[in-house]
Amino acid sequence: MYRRRFLGLASVGALGAGIPRPIRAGAVFDDPPPQADPRFDEIGRLIEAKMAEYRTTGVAVGLSKSGASQRRGFGITNIDNPQPITPDTVFPIASISKTVVATALMRLHDQGRIDVEAPVRDYLPDFALADASAARDVRVWHLMTHTPGWEGQLGTPDRGPATLANFIETLRDLPQLARPGEVWSYNNAGWGVAGRILEVVTDRTIHQALDELVFDPLGLDRAFSLTGEAMTYRFAAPHSERDGATVVSRPFQLSANVPAGGCAMSVENLLRYAEFHLGEGTLASGERLLSRASLESMRTARIRKNTSTDEMGLGWHLRSLNGVLTAQHGGTLGGHCLHVQLVPERDLCFAILTNHSDGWRLNEDVATAILDRYEGLALAPGQLTGGNRGGNERMTRHAEPLATQPASAEYVGRYVRPPVGDVEVREEGGRLVVGAGDNRYGLVFWGPDVTYATGPGAFAGMAVEFIRDAGGVVTWVRVNGRIARKEGR
Repeated sequence: MYRRRFLGLASVGALGAGIPRPIRAGAVFDDPPPQADPRFDEIGRLIEAKMAEYRTTGVAVGLSKSGASQRRGFGITNIDNPQPITPDTVFPIASISKTVVATALMRLHDQGRIDVEAPVRDYLPDFALADASAARDVRVWHLMTHTPGWEGQLGTPDRGPATLANFIETLRDLPQLARPGEVWSYNNAGWGVAGRILEVVTDRTIHQALDELVFDPLGLDRAFSLTGEAMTYRFAAPHSERDGATVVSRPFQLSANVPAGGCAMSVENLLRYAEFHLGEGTLASGERLLSRASLESMRTARIRKNTSTDEMGLGWHLRSLNGVLTAQHGGTLGGHCLHVQLVPERDLCFAILTNHSDGWRLNEDVATAILDRYEGLALAPGQLTGGNRGGNERMTRHAEPLATQPASAEYVGRYVRPPVGDVEVREEGGRLVVGAGDNRYGLVFWGPDVTYATGPGAFAGMAVEFIRDAGGVVTWVRVNGRIARKEGR
């Protein structure tokens, strides 16, 4: 492990060699391909245009098609201390970290040390929730598919090696919003439990386990889960808008819940990681790291996301475009927005990393363009997508309001999310409205039980879905991927 870090430092020195030159925000820093690719050049021009449109500080992009890979950096790492974004610049990858943890768990599954079908209590015998039957029944695969059924947006203080052990103790009084496996709801807390299983089975900290099971074997020399390591390399600082100006978001640290979103990588490393997921599970040496069956199981649907036709594999979010399966994960962490996507049957993968809180807009536009330009793939009009795949997504890209909006009565009510809070849905002027005051926004139905926000208290196009129980009664609302349960249901 230490040799990998040393080689990484040597590479930084090489990148920094030469005559200094002025850096402008729109500057482009290439890792040029052996042969010109007009499509990638076109994507580069689109990125420059979108950076100007969305005031994005820096972008790193990487794309691999049929084994030929290209990478490029745009803009700067930090407006207060500008360095060029290069393919080796380190970004937090936020929730993309979940796929790394899933990869580590599947390695242990291959080795017979973890069974992803087994109850969580097989590995954490003292695991407890407010609902004893849920604590008994929840399986490892529920954690890996965002379906354990409890609230997921729970933070944890950094307690060093004891962080995850302490975190799962805080879940003892957590009530269920759904039975395990019943409803898909984006769930960082479940991934914290999955990470603790990884620690217990390997007798390693989460940092050591990810190094030994994923980063080191894949030769990823710009992949980290400790802020103190990541920040010693050329690092893309987080940015946001404040009073009409772009500012560095301070302070910064990687998430203490490492399995949910605490890793960092360069786009070069992330692309190499994505290429591994398109492959046979072997390293360049021929050594097998992961069975082909486990790779494929990660991107095989385990559940459908209820009202949506989107599905969930083990760590990867799945969507069909023109009949072609795509596997994706995004990430959002303060002033960073990230995206990685696989198109296995077309031997395509790509990654887009930004260091601005509005970077999700650029990611969405650029990912859409890559899929169209390289493969002719796109969402069908009215395709029932939804939720949150690790980053914001606008339903208005492909959805039109229904000509006749359904009656509001069965959707109106208070939906609870203990301990986070409630979601109040009411009718105003013949339409559904969520929230109050500055946090108030309207809803427009664009399909059966699916709506999007019209603003201003949420971004226009944000998915808000109503989910029915087995008896056909509206029981949950899912706001940007997270559920709340209707009071009294």
